[in-house]
Amino acid sequence: MTRVVLADDQALLRAGIRALLDAEDDLEVVGEAASGPEAVRVVRATAPDVVLMDIRMPGGDGLEATREIVDDPALAATRVVILTTFDLDEYVFDAIRIGASGFLVKDTEPAELLRGVRAVAAGDALLSPRVTRRLIGEFATRSRATHATAAGRLGVLTEREREVVALVGEGLSNDEIAGRLVLSPATAKTHVSRAMVKLQVRDRAQLVVLAYESGLVRPGWSPG
Repeated sequence: MTRVVLADDQALLRAGIRALLDAEDDLEVVGEAASGPEAVRVVRATAPDVVLMDIRMPGGDGLEATREIVDDPALAATRVVILTTFDLDEYVFDAIRIGASGFLVKDTEPAELLRGVRAVAAGDALLSPRVTRRLIGEFATRSRATHATAAGRLGVLTEREREVVALVGEGLSNDEIAGRLVLSPATAKTHVSRAMVKLQVRDRAQLVVLAYESGLVRPGWSPG
């Protein structure tokens, strides 16, 4: 059972999402919050698998709440998905940079929201289908001062692991990486996992951020 907390200041939106999730046999809403500080309290009390977090709430925003949740060792298994009205919201990328596992726009189709919650619970990164790799790259390259530091971190990787991280940055799944590099899916998954451990990143979303910040992947560029 995947346990979910909803954090949004709009009660009607929370009710709609709760009804959608609770109708599924494998999903359960275990808490709700209407502000960032309340979200942190509810998440600490329930330790859910996934938090659907509104990024703009009165009385404390979702960005700071996400930071507190991600930084709490007791919540290491909890994944945060940002809910936003605008897929161009720069706070979204800030949230991913500090540890959110992805985001969805609020008018996402119900089936896509369900797939997203399940994907994040399984450890995958989640980006709205509307968001192109170019957009993510533009956000990442705004902070060029971080390039040298990020690029230096890649020195711990093998050449194969660098290739794999580049493909993760391009948005490929493990199966797609396996096909591109002529590997088994299990081997591709192993390379991704080892790269995440070596780079000390929380999940695939963080790996995407690092791939762009280091210059390993460039906006509009595709490896191979």
